[in-house]
Amino acid sequence: MKTAVASLALILSSTVSANNIPADFVDVASLIPSVQIQMAYVGQHNFVGTRVDGYQANKCYLQQNAAQALVKVQQAALAQGYSLWIFDCYRPQRAVNHFMRWAADLTDTRTKAQYYPNLGKDQLVGEYIAEKSGHSRGSTIDLTLAKQDEQGSWRPIDMGSPFDMFDPISNVGATGISAEQTANRQLLENVMQQGGFKVYSMEWWHFTHQPPAYTDTYFDFVVR
Repeated sequence: MKTAVASLALILSSTVSANNIPADFVDVASLIPSVQIQMAYVGQHNFVGTRVDGYQANKCYLQQNAAQALVKVQQAALAQGYSLWIFDCYRPQRAVNHFMRWAADLTDTRTKAQYYPNLGKDQLVGEYIAEKSGHSRGSTIDLTLAKQDEQGSWRPIDMGSPFDMFDPISNVGATGISAEQTANRQLLENVMQQGGFKVYSMEWWHFTHQPPAYTDTYFDFVVR
């Protein structure tokens, strides 16, 4: 979830208003109908414990360069019997602001046992939660791999820690997980790297397409 902080950030560019999608952003499902989209912040089952501001639909938007690259990643995954399973894509700046308000309220620890059992809430801002997120620039995505079960339903594979687990066990190269879990993480990283995405070292699920189309613009249109 954490991404680099730029010294100068434009919350809205000249090409977008709070309710309009920029011309170079794409609904990923329109390009990759086979992808599994389960946006974590449109519902209540996330580290905040409620729907996050700016998410009104289970839709994944990405800047077109990243979206086109993801097409190739999904093709590579399917060729190996997997599908991409997406947790988050473009993230409105208002959602990031919601995260920051949640992080500042040290009395609200309802989700601690599930999402940050070994860290104090006051330790989350910085490496895991930031005031500005690459997600808001449209080139960053959170995802895993899924396989079909006996009934033909796609299920995420075991990565050794769940999405948004704020803990060293979620770091790339973490110890204390099984050989199979390590191999699963490496498989995800490999297919993403082949598509031009770079992993964030603190979170095995977090990838940014290189080079990002926007470096100092943070969009705020609603996901609807």
